[in-house]
Amino acid sequence: MLKKIPVSQACLGMFIQELGGSWMEHPFWRTRFLLTSTRDLERLRTSVVSDIWIDTDKGLDVTGGLDEAEVRAESEAVLMRAAAAVTRVEPVSFDEELQRAQQVCARSREAVVEMFSDVRMGRAIDATHADGVVDEIWQSVSRHPEALISLVRLKNVDEYTYMHSVAVCALMLSLGRQLGLDEASLREAGLAGLLHDVGKAGIPDAILNKAGRLTDEEWEIMCGHPQAGERYLVNTRQASERIVDTCLHHHEKANGSGYPHGLAGPQISLFASMGAVCDVYDAITSDRPYKRGWNPAESIRKMAEWSQGHFNERVFQAFVKAVGIYPGGSLVRLESGRLAVVVEQNERSLLTPKVKVFYSTRTNAYTPVQIVDLSRRSGNDKIVAREDAEKWGFSHLDRI
Repeated sequence: MLKKIPVSQACLGMFIQELGGSWMEHPFWRTRFLLTSTRDLERLRTSVVSDIWIDTDKGLDVTGGLDEAEVRAESEAVLMRAAAAVTRVEPVSFDEELQRAQQVCARSREAVVEMFSDVRMGRAIDATHADGVVDEIWQSVSRHPEALISLVRLKNVDEYTYMHSVAVCALMLSLGRQLGLDEASLREAGLAGLLHDVGKAGIPDAILNKAGRLTDEEWEIMCGHPQAGERYLVNTRQASERIVDTCLHHHEKANGSGYPHGLAGPQISLFASMGAVCDVYDAITSDRPYKRGWNPAESIRKMAEWSQGHFNERVFQAFVKAVGIYPGGSLVRLESGRLAVVVEQNERSLLTPKVKVFYSTRTNAYTPVQIVDLSRRSGNDKIVAREDAEKWGFSHLDRI
């Protein structure tokens, strides 16, 4: 049986099935292993991991904890609270914006590559150029946020560091709009997203793109990127206080287990709280050299599972409204037994997105691709579950 317990209850002899939180935020290469090393136990207890999943059939058990059904029920309840009272009116259709968003992504990537090069050379970032990138991304998000965000999620492994900055910028803008920020604050939030990882410009590619577990020394270097980014932005005087704060504190957690300063609750600013949510979402939905990204819908559910300890609750609720309970690219199963990929949110209900149906679980066969607007056919069909593409052997969902 799988059980979720606080990391403080971990002990030798337990079989670790999963570490709570994003794999980008802890130094462990494996996430499933029998805990036999005292050194690994100490590293686990002193890491940012606050909860772990154990398999009691493969290792020691402990009293208390929550089983899978209890944890899933709690995370679903968090998502359902966010599903209420959503209103999103998009000026253009998803398909209409997709072509323009492709061009925006290409130009933004070139700009971020140049920006990181400037940082490595010790030169100040061209503020006008950076503002122009944010403005282009903001215009695309204003027309239809899902188009650009869906495209950026499909980044290649080799371009992750650069396109991650573009993705977080777009997500910050979409989230800021949901939070009701004024236009000046929105653009500042977008720039904070674009610059949040500038500290990684000084980290060797061999560490950034390592396909295996980081050594303790490499992990320490990686965890130094917020302070490195802060030093750069302060020294070059190219950013506002809120942007610098986002760069420095986007790895802080609501329960105080984050880094670099272990801030908790209200000590973490709104912008840093926004950066934390956007950074984690893009990280866990993106392919990395050592791990495939999670399905967007499962990523949102996992984040809901961690939300009380990791994220500002108000910010996370707004983020769910911004990207949807079933974000674009999610694989879902319908009541009819068909499988579909989510392509677009419904402006009035997060529970009834527009989907592309392509497979029947009853015949175990592909079907002609069909666009279905669940908000118009809610009486005939509805989403009943999130599905794992790997379980079904699908490797082409992005093309669908």
